[in-house]
Amino acid sequence: MNVLFVCSRNRLRSPTAESVFRDWPGITVASAGLKRDAEEVVGPEDLEWADLVLVMEKRHRSELTRRFMPSLRDTRIAVLGIPDDYDYMDPELIGILQRTVPPYLPAR
Repeated sequence: MNVLFVCSRNRLRSPTAESVFRDWPGITVASAGLKRDAEEVVGPEDLEWADLVLVMEKRHRSELTRRFMPSLRDTRIAVLGIPDDYDYMDPELIGILQRTVPPYLPAR
């Protein structure tokens, strides 16, 4: 299963999620951002690669569907509900990710 984590700038939340779940069995992870100045800007090829897209906020899902609907036909998108209040690898952010992400992933 290919899992793509998406936030706005791919600097804090989605790269943290990518790091936290990098070694989860049965998945390959990547991260990207929606803004033009993101570290890794999400594109159609990322969405076509992904089996599951986990976005941090509802607005991210809305933006993805608005901009990339043709690339999302068979891709599941879920909203994690994590606001942009955390630094990269913030222990609180890691805890939230460890609680919210696993239900979407294959069992360990």
